Amino acid sequence: MRILYYSAFAAALIAACSVDAFAPRNAFLSSHKPSAFQSQPLIASLLFMSLDPVSYLRTEWVSAALCTNQTPRSADVCLQLGTDDGRAITFLPRTMREFITSSVDVEGVIGVSTRRQLQQQKERRGTDIKLNILDQRADDLNQVENDSVDIVISLQAAAKLRENGMDWKKSVREAARVLKPGGRLLFCEQTEIDGESYLEYAQSLTKVNDDDDDATIPENADEQFPIFEEGGADAVPMCPIPHIAGVAVKSENAGLSVAQRKARDARAEQERLADLSIQVFEGQGRMKRKRRKKKTEDEETAAAPVGSSKSKA
Repeated sequence: MRILYYSAFAAALIAACSVDAFAPRNAFLSSHKPSAFQSQPLIASLLFMSLDPVSYLRTEWVSAALCTNQTPRSADVCLQLGTDDGRAITFLPRTMREFITSSVDVEGVIGVSTRRQLQQQKERRGTDIKLNILDQRADDLNQVENDSVDIVISLQAAAKLRENGMDWKKSVREAARVLKPGGRLLFCEQTEIDGESYLEYAQSLTKVNDDDDDATIPENADEQFPIFEEGGADAVPMCPIPHIAGVAVKSENAGLSVAQRKARDARAEQERLADLSIQVFEGQGRMKRKRRKKKTEDEETAAAPVGSSKSKA
């Protein structure tokens, strides 16, 4: 109890020092749904954190470290599942060029408070990252094209989606859809949601189509390559509500069956052999031209009068 008391006190102190960093995050606190709490952001923040201040602070620290350390410097575009404040801007490396939003709100609206916090954090950090603020649901990224994003971050978003009656599984599939091959999903989520493991669902994902009732690997079907084949995860330590944090890398063979992969590899091999044949043909042509040129020069040398420059050469 003493640990919880001091943790709650520390959370209150941090919120008092930086209201913007811990601004209201609940759906009922968003700007498009007026509430009495909106005029008191500090009180609302404390109410949110007092539910479990230890889990809140632990997951925040881990989320910051995850985004900072696991985002490649070559990554240009990042999308966040469930953007409800501006803290992600401070977590990401300065090399990030574009940040795309999505919402845990049923209407998919990014509130005025969130927009302001994103802009404030951008200015405070002094980065030139482009804020692409899109009003779209986190489980329906209808404004983002396939294979167009380098990094997707999901920081305590799945439970909020569930609470708002949205589909957290579909948000994982949407993340897989918009990620480029080799792109990364960085997540810090509750270990289990409605009794189902977040990590196991992500690891077993093989399809991203909306029409798939079950997008995981069927036991008796032809072997399919999972969407995410690399990465790692670990439990967030000293967290009363179990959370897991990790990295999942989108496979180059995402969603392909064994037969499809063999067919793709066969086409690639045919293209390689075709290119090799062209190179050999061009090389033989160059050799013939060199031999023809040398033969012509030899004939001219032999036919030149004695004492001329060509005969001396």
